[in-house]
Amino acid sequence: MAKYSYEQRVQVVVAVTEGGLSAKSAGSLIGACKSDVQKWTKLYEEHGVEGLLMKHGSYSGEFKVNVIEYMHANHLSIREAATKFGIPSYTTVGQWERIYYEEGREALFRENRGRTRMPDKNRRRKPNLDKKVEEDLIAENQRLRMENAYLKKLNALVRERVQRENGKK
Repeated sequence: MAKYSYEQRVQVVVAVTEGGLSAKSAGSLIGACKSDVQKWTKLYEEHGVEGLLMKHGSYSGEFKVNVIEYMHANHLSIREAATKFGIPSYTTVGQWERIYYEEGREALFRENRGRTRMPDKNRRRKPNLDKKVEEDLIAENQRLRMENAYLKKLNALVRERVQRENGKK
């Protein structure tokens, strides 16, 4: 997604609201798509020039719940709710709505950003096995390795013999 400066967004919105240009033609002035221009215009109409300042950051759980409940009480789309509350991306509101319905209201109060922490530093721990069981497993592993090596050698000898016989004929 392309980033546009505050001045560029104001220029395009003024061209639409006061200049009478369509969203598509105004967007072509700075290389923005029609949907971005429409979003900026709605933000401008709802909040004035302050609405064009991008506000990124984290939102409280209470704010998220208020947005979702207001959206449903007033039958707003996620785009309309994002515009009403000055949220830059409508997809954020869509994610909140999904979480609200799938995991419940309380899930919006959890902070889920970033990678999950590993339980401890030594992730691969040896299982606690009996000494006898551990010795048996080691012996079995060695037998299987020897069997594997024997079969590989046998396979190589058989191929060599077949090549020799094919070469003599």
